[in-house]
Amino acid sequence: MRVIAGSARRLLLETPKGSETRPTQDKIKETLFNILAPEIPGCAFLDLFAGSGGIGIEALSRGADSACFADNNREAIRCIRRNLDWTKFTDRSTVYAMDYQSALRQMEYDRRHFDVVFLDPPYQKGMALAALRYLHSSSLTDEDTLFIVEESRDVPDDCLDDLEAMGYEIVRAKEYKTNRHWFLRKK
Repeated sequence: MRVIAGSARRLLLETPKGSETRPTQDKIKETLFNILAPEIPGCAFLDLFAGSGGIGIEALSRGADSACFADNNREAIRCIRRNLDWTKFTDRSTVYAMDYQSALRQMEYDRRHFDVVFLDPPYQKGMALAALRYLHSSSLTDEDTLFIVEESRDVPDDCLDDLEAMGYEIVRAKEYKTNRHWFLRKK
C-alpha cells in the first residue's frame, strides 16, 4: 500500500498484521480521491475505523489541513503512528486509540469539527449506522460535511432507507468488485 498522490506521493505505508483490517486497495483509493478532489484541500478530515491510516494520510498528502484517526486495535494504532512519522504528517494529525463511540465523544469534547468524514468499519456489524446516528446530531459535523461510508456490496438496500430516515441524503454511490462507497450529506 502506498500514498497515491500529493506531497507524500509514492511513499509505502505499513499495514497492520492479521486479518482484522482491510487496507483499501490503491486502485479503489485512487478512484475515491478523484471523486473527493474538490473537497480535500484545506479540509479537516476524519478517518474513523482507520486501520493503517492510509485514507487520512492520503487526504493529508493531497492538502487536507488536518486529520484525526480513530481505531481501537493496538496494532493498527502503532501502524498509524509509524505511517504518520514516515510521511511527516504527525504535526497535522491526532490519533485516538479507542473504540469509535469513545473517540467521537472525545473529539466532541476536544471541540473538533470535520469537513470530510470517512467511515470504514467492520462490514455488516451496524457500526456505520451507529456512528452516523451519533455524527448527525453532534457538533462534529454540519450540513456541509461530506460523509463517505465503505461497506460490503452485500449490505441490503434497506440500509439506504435507514440512512434517509436518519436525515442523510445519498449524493453518490460507487460500486467496486466486493465493496461500495456511499457519499452522504445531512438533509
